[in-house]
Amino acid sequence: MKVHVGAAATPEEAEAIAKSLAEHLGVDVDVHVGDGETPVASAEPSEPSYPLDDDLGPTDRERDLRAEIADIREGGPEKYRDRLSEQGKLFVRDRLDLWFGGEGGTRGAGDADAADGDPTGVTFEDGKFAAFDDWHPDAPAGDDGERNEAGGDRLPGDGLLTGAAEFEGRDVHFMANDFTVKAGSMASKGVEKFLRMQQRALKTGNPVLYLMDSSGGRIDQQTGFFANREGIGKYYYNHSMLSGAVPQICVLYGPCIAGAAYTPVFADFTVMVEGMSAMAIASPRMVEMVTGEEIDLDDLGGPRVHAEESGSADLIARDEEHARELVAELIGYLPDRAGEKPPTRETKPPKYSPDGIDELIPEAPNRPYDAHDLLDRIADAESVFELKEGYGPEIVTAFCRIDGRPVGVVANQPTERSGAIFPDAAEKAAEFIWTCDAYEIPILYLCDTPGFMAGSQVEKDAILEKGKKMIYATSSATVPKQTVVVRKAYGAGIYAMGGPAYDPESVIGLPSGEIGIMGPEAAINAVYARKLAEIDDPEERAAEERRLREEYREGIDVHRMASEVVIDEIVPPSDLRAELAARFDFYEDVRKDLPDKKHGTVL
Repeated sequence: MKVHVGAAATPEEAEAIAKSLAEHLGVDVDVHVGDGETPVASAEPSEPSYPLDDDLGPTDRERDLRAEIADIREGGPEKYRDRLSEQGKLFVRDRLDLWFGGEGGTRGAGDADAADGDPTGVTFEDGKFAAFDDWHPDAPAGDDGERNEAGGDRLPGDGLLTGAAEFEGRDVHFMANDFTVKAGSMASKGVEKFLRMQQRALKTGNPVLYLMDSSGGRIDQQTGFFANREGIGKYYYNHSMLSGAVPQICVLYGPCIAGAAYTPVFADFTVMVEGMSAMAIASPRMVEMVTGEEIDLDDLGGPRVHAEESGSADLIARDEEHARELVAELIGYLPDRAGEKPPTRETKPPKYSPDGIDELIPEAPNRPYDAHDLLDRIADAESVFELKEGYGPEIVTAFCRIDGRPVGVVANQPTERSGAIFPDAAEKAAEFIWTCDAYEIPILYLCDTPGFMAGSQVEKDAILEKGKKMIYATSSATVPKQTVVVRKAYGAGIYAMGGPAYDPESVIGLPSGEIGIMGPEAAINAVYARKLAEIDDPEERAAEERRLREEYREGIDVHRMASEVVIDEIVPPSDLRAELAARFDFYEDVRKDLPDKKHGTVL
């Protein structure tokens, strides 16, 4: 850089100017006096001296920031935190430590990979300082020039924690309500954090954990976040976009009311905690105001209600630790995102020998046996993980592993009303099949049903509508499907249970299997009732009825079905597990295309 100074400047002055400009501008400088062509002084910027002084360290600025973070981590007012133990629940940051702390415990200030006190599995947290200006005494003065007073309403993080963590070796997004901050209610800054977390999950394709403990929207602050384009309503839009894209798992730790109750029902899997959880569209007080009904929260929307009557709860945990254990097991059957195959494990022999399958299955179609006992002879030991056990118990829906491979099982349960398909069971099965298909989990149907239940009550309970949904889900699933005709496969039950017309990779039968429009007793009564009534001798009539029944049974026997190539194979029961393992392995990469359309009209 060339610089000209006045002709009266001395060489000393020219040198000082050169050095000053070189340091300030960081470039080489030549200083010319007057019109002289030769520079009188030149200078280069000096090189910084590294390493810098070893005594450098945090200033008060950083120490103040750490103090603010420590204050935020304390959560809401102390009196609300003290009440948590009475309610049997953990403070939200202790809950994160339970979920993500791992064997290493909690990180300290010396851990360069985390902020002070974060559990070892928490990768980072977003939005700690949300709503900071609304409550913290160190926040900048507001528009009125006044600062917040210590001891006022504490709103750390606006009552919501979001971030990323490692859970059971998997990268996940998480959100967790802080119940000490206005009962975990939702307001504008917390809503913004929630939405950002969901939108980032859409980008990363990683699973989402919702640790819910919220009383709903903060009614006195609803302006700006309730009906806005980017308000609470966007939660459920984002849930819908994430549905089937990444696994969404929700655990309820408290009374989730109104808008807060939709997150658990939108999630793929919902866990409620006994003595702690509830969810309902309105609080008991609001219900009484609107309907006059007096009811407590547990009877309105507690774990039993949603596990047995609504079907909204997939799993019920005994306590917080058990909830984590359930989710840790559940996520082991799921991929990180749609399009990926679920993780496999090392194979284990089944709990009981497959050699006992034939003896387990009674010859008489109406005699019960427990489908769980059959699964214990097919699945890898300790791998059967049932969902919605108390809802629609006529069908068992469970994950298991066969030869280490995750499989979704839909099994009729003969101990429950002979395995007839009732509306709740059909709805449960449809949702389970749909979820398995979304996450590339092969499906195994274990068919032993007299068909869909008949009667005026099931018609009122929408047996046709809910049965339709089960058949639709079975029809639309493109994952590998194997169907076993264990015993009876009557009526439209064989349709819903992945029968030959529903594009399974295989339909195999056990020697106890039967496929027909209805069972022998009902068929003989329907076709031959008048003929039999004309036989006066009771013994002769009974003998003729037995003959007709056996003749009918020969026509629906699994051997006849195999002879006519209705089914693919009859398998010795002792070989069933090995047969299924081989078939699932062979068809692992099968490709099935649906018609080119936007989507079906059946939900």
